[in-house]
Amino acid sequence: MSVEAEAVGGQGDAVWDAWRPDDVPERRSGPASSGYAPGAQVLIRDELWLVRNCKDTKLDGWMVEVTGISSFVRGTDAVFYSRLDDIQELDPRETRLVADDSPNHRRGRLFLESVIRKTFLPQTEHGLALADGFLMDQQVHQLRPAELALSMKNPQPRILIADVVGLGKTLEIGVLLAELIRRGRGERILVVTPQHVLEQFQRELWTRFAIPLVRLDSTGIQRIQQDIPAGRNPFAYFKRAIISVDTLKSDVYAHHLEHTDWDAVVIDESHNLVNRGTKNNELARLLARKTDALVLASATPHNGRTQSFAELVMMLDEAAITDPSAYAVEDLGHLYIRRTKTSAEVRDSLKGSWADRGPSQPIHVPAGEKELAVFRELAARWIPGDPAQPSVSRHQLVPYQLLKSFLSSHRALLETVKTRLATLDKPSTEQSTDRAQKATRPVDPAVREAARQAERAALVDLRGLAEQIQDEDSAKLTALLDELRKMGVGPGSATRVVVFSERIPTLKWLAETVPAALGFTHGASPDEKKPWLAFGGAVQVMHGEASSDEEQQAIVEKFGLRDDPVRILLTGDVASEGVNLHQQCHRLIHFDLPWSLIRIEQRNGRIDRYGQEHQPQFRALILTSDAPWRTDETTGQPRTLDDRLVGEKLLKREEEAHKIEGSAEAVTGLYRAKEEETRLTQDLIAGRTVEESLKQSQQGGAAFLAGLLGQVGAVPEHPEVLRADVPSLFASTADYFDEALRQVCQPNPEDQLSLRRDDDGTIAFEPPRDLLYRLKALPKSYLDEQQIMPRKNEPGRMRITFSKDLAATRLKAARESSKSQWPNVSYVTDVHPVLDWLTDKVLVEIGRHQAPVLAASVDTPTYLIQGIYSNALGRPTIVEWMAVHGLPGTLEATTLTAEVLEGYGVGPTMPGRSTPLDIDGLTAQVPAAIKEAERHLVKLKDRYRQQIEATLEPYRKRVVHWQQEAIFSADGTGKRGVNLSASRRLKLIKSLETTGEPMLRLLAVLEPLNAAEGGTDR
Repeated sequence: MSVEAEAVGGQGDAVWDAWRPDDVPERRSGPASSGYAPGAQVLIRDELWLVRNCKDTKLDGWMVEVTGISSFVRGTDAVFYSRLDDIQELDPRETRLVADDSPNHRRGRLFLESVIRKTFLPQTEHGLALADGFLMDQQVHQLRPAELALSMKNPQPRILIADVVGLGKTLEIGVLLAELIRRGRGERILVVTPQHVLEQFQRELWTRFAIPLVRLDSTGIQRIQQDIPAGRNPFAYFKRAIISVDTLKSDVYAHHLEHTDWDAVVIDESHNLVNRGTKNNELARLLARKTDALVLASATPHNGRTQSFAELVMMLDEAAITDPSAYAVEDLGHLYIRRTKTSAEVRDSLKGSWADRGPSQPIHVPAGEKELAVFRELAARWIPGDPAQPSVSRHQLVPYQLLKSFLSSHRALLETVKTRLATLDKPSTEQSTDRAQKATRPVDPAVREAARQAERAALVDLRGLAEQIQDEDSAKLTALLDELRKMGVGPGSATRVVVFSERIPTLKWLAETVPAALGFTHGASPDEKKPWLAFGGAVQVMHGEASSDEEQQAIVEKFGLRDDPVRILLTGDVASEGVNLHQQCHRLIHFDLPWSLIRIEQRNGRIDRYGQEHQPQFRALILTSDAPWRTDETTGQPRTLDDRLVGEKLLKREEEAHKIEGSAEAVTGLYRAKEEETRLTQDLIAGRTVEESLKQSQQGGAAFLAGLLGQVGAVPEHPEVLRADVPSLFASTADYFDEALRQVCQPNPEDQLSLRRDDDGTIAFEPPRDLLYRLKALPKSYLDEQQIMPRKNEPGRMRITFSKDLAATRLKAARESSKSQWPNVSYVTDVHPVLDWLTDKVLVEIGRHQAPVLAASVDTPTYLIQGIYSNALGRPTIVEWMAVHGLPGTLEATTLTAEVLEGYGVGPTMPGRSTPLDIDGLTAQVPAAIKEAERHLVKLKDRYRQQIEATLEPYRKRVVHWQQEAIFSADGTGKRGVNLSASRRLKLIKSLETTGEPMLRLLAVLEPLNAAEGGTDR
């Protein structure tokens, strides 16, 4: 036995007093042919256990995850294997009927509800069951990815969520993960994100969906090292974790992945995985093989090459694409979804939830005399106005690197010059860069040396001009300060702004000059390398050299807190992917502009995203020169060597793309900022304009991908999201919680848990030890901050609520604090650990192999029976809730629904009866009722089999077709790999078919209210 939790003790022990170890006949069984149903009670090692999950293993039979019920193991989590331990399945025909003397049959009603909640949704249920129960607005487009992943089109829930920046991919992932948990396919979850968004992602999944994840950053690693033996696999101890891709690649974790299987893996910013041969790619391919569900997320899901996008798709389904260089859209629609803000469904659902974007306003900044001298030098020797005149540098990209640096700042230019001089002074390095030229034409060493010396001399001259520029000579710095003052940024103001620059020297320089110029009080900096900290935190700087991964997380956290003193965030493009900066900010300034539409879009998306309450405002500083450079051959107008050459045009085109195409990638057909910039620079070298470059790029080889990812999913197959039909005995989750708490915490929860209910909807109580164990996945800082964990002699205190309004208010209040964005009240969803803990308590309120007898509005005794068929993986394929009623010899089984239960009067107002009228007569009919339920279930099996086959057969055909095409196109060495891949997929399909005998369980018996009604005949 692998024990994974400590035994329950202390507070709350009284809730187990209802368990009665009565001896009843039992049927010993070997390993079940289709596993053991979650919620069922089994005997293992002479102790009674509650099944939580069940999976098939290759060597050890069924792996059964259980929670102890009987006194010696109560509250203990454990894992058993059917080939190593004798697992006894109880015979439903020998179920013992017991009285329910609780008020209004509360114990029996709660037991029925808890079984429903613990029973995983079957494979045949494709609708969403939990969509209305999360702390998020009801946005239809955010439910579509989960709907597609769980649809009949997918034998496995695998999907690429490729929505453009800002639509809420984290929320879409949260919905899908919660639905997987409800289906028993989310017990083991791994989320992989960039380091700087770890806490943001973790916080979103907890506050909005109540899914706790262990954060395995450096702080988390130190914590888990205290909890597990050295060298042991941490993923065996922490079933739901979030980790950065860089940390996961390290030796600490990488070797554990081969021996770890997952139910669901999420990889954010998955476009970083596509390059074959890289560690990122190898890691992703490994995870894809080791998980059932796979969710890839990226706003830019490929780099413009068909093979790279195919690499992502084949992680989801290795049999989806035969030829990675040529494939059709219709073959992939089940695997990915992509929408933009202009998609009809998105546009309609976002009304009122996302402020319309403001214009991108260019601010022209005329260069001063000293800056004009640099422009003239660049135009004269580095990028001549006459294309026939050669540049002083033999390397075509170097002049444009110098220009881009100067358009950022003179400090950035000086750093680039320094770096280039160092390169020129290393002959071996310089020679290596000439290899491509040597391959086409030999270069005389003397000629090469002369060119090197000429370029070096030109660099020295350029450096001299740049060194003449002082802070007061920088037109952009002056314009930035003017714009910040216009926005109201300064001491005593709450206005915030994020300022982007591509260049680290520029960011450092701005951090040194801007705070004092705006009047922020200067003090002593606690870190000599970070002088901006001397201004009381009013300015934060985020880039790779200035801040570690943990510091980056902390900076993003501070910027989202209203009462934190930060007013200006100076950041590079490290913050352009995945980071939420919109919570307290709607103003953004591009101090310099990247030569990439994608990067501009990503920057703007930091404040222009779902949940933005104010109109986002964008400004861009455009450095201009009055010196003509070239004449545009098309228009005859002069072109200048300044920000109007590229930056301003891209700024305008990105704004148009946002309104028309919906995303920047559709404009260029390129999906990587670096490649887009390189392509544009090469076109400029060739004499093309920005407009010509964009047009040619869109018409290039990647154009079909631009169409492929343009508006997929924009027009849904049906307007309403498909919903699951799950019976329930309670009007709401809150009602279930209240009654369950009163039942398991007798005489009352106020005494047992020191529980208090506030008028605003807050429920505060002392969490018992077995609940605290379930909360250990949350950050220690959060648990300490909210005082959830006990400290010394002080008990812990947890605050929860079922009110969305209150939860949203507290979440907003957290962002308006100065300490933490974690709210002090936790919203309870249907997958919340508190609810899961309470449901486990309720399940054992009815004793071992027993079923309660309830007095209800029925004409004849009615037996409520659960029937489950499973597949070879142990997952339910059919779940049928049945009511067997009638007189002896005329029993009939019908489907049990919430409406039927309501008609029987099963609810909080049912009168109750402490002693059944004829318990012996009811008991005598149990075998017959079970037999009739089984007959009914077998009859339904064919109908469900057809439904399952309708899902699996099209995919089976696709795999066979793919195998035939792939073998035909593959060489001799590739055929074996093709056959192995096809074999794996066909084996998966076979494992999803219904197998074995049904599991039947008698849950309760409804006895007529009056003795004269429906009497039994023994």
